[in-house]
Order: sequence, then structure tokens, then C-alpha cells
Amino acid sequence: MKWVTREFVHVDRTAIPWLIKNFVDKDAEFIFVPTEKIGEVVDKEGAIPYDAPGVELGHHREKCSFDAIVEKYRIMDPAVLELAKIVRAADTGKPEAAPEAGGLDAIMTGISITSKDDLEAIARAASVYDALYTHCKLKLIQQKYGQQLEKMDRKEKREFIKDRLRA
Repeated sequence: MKWVTREFVHVDRTAIPWLIKNFVDKDAEFIFVPTEKIGEVVDKEGAIPYDAPGVELGHHREKCSFDAIVEKYRIMDPAVLELAKIVRAADTGKPEAAPEAGGLDAIMTGISITSKDDLEAIARAASVYDALYTHCKLKLIQQKYGQQLEKMDRKEKREFIKDRLRA
């Protein structure tokens, strides 16, 4: 499946390819064009538009395009739902909503500016989202098993967490 969005990626447009490749369509192809060319690419290529003005998979009220894809494709993974909070906070200019948001915004700005094109930027950003996804899983494990973890030494804690991350 082909997906099309605006060129010059940043937070939402680097997070969404990661989300799509991992939870919607592992063989997805991404196309980046000037905003005014999106409709033309949709018609010509049959691409699904996202994170562009007036599209279904775009910003709606307080939510960003990442949220729209999570909702449309019914992604219920708790760590993805946590990650959505970070992406939303960074993408909508509300860094106070998630402590990781400011860092994500800064990292995606750096990746976008130093990449030769948008395809390179999303490739470089993928490991950041892999790490944030693991961070979100870890946060949920710590919430669920906090009392047990407090009683463990560092090595036991690490093995316990690694086992839960693999589950």
C-alpha cells in the first residue's frame, strides 16, 4: 500500500511511518510531496493521504494524525497508546503533556534537518521510535509491578523487566 503526506517531515510524519510499518502495513511505501500535490498522488497512485489538511488521517481537535491512525486501525497495544501521548504532546506544541515531548521534538528537528530527504529521515527516526516504544512498555511494566520491583536487586530487576518486555 502507498501512503502520501506533506514533504519536510517532523514529529507526526516521522512517527506515522514507524506506526504503519509496525502495526498496519509492513510493506508500506511512503511518498512525500508539496501539500498541493497530495490529491494528485492520491488519484494517480491510489495512495492513502495522512497528516495533511482536510484528510481523514489528519489532525482533529486536540489529536494529531498519529492518533487518527491508531483509532482508524484499532491499534490497542498499551505501549502504542502511551507513545501516542508523547507524539501528540510534541506534535501539537504541548510539551507539558508528556515529559518526553520536548526531547522528541528536538531529536526529530535534528534528524529532519540533517537528512538528505524525507525517506532518509524516517529511516533514521525509526530507531528513536523503537526506543520510545520500549520506554513506554517499560513504564507500563513499572506501573504494574512497582512493588515487586522495589524488593529486587539491580540484576533481578533487569532480568524481570527483560522477561516482561519479551512477553
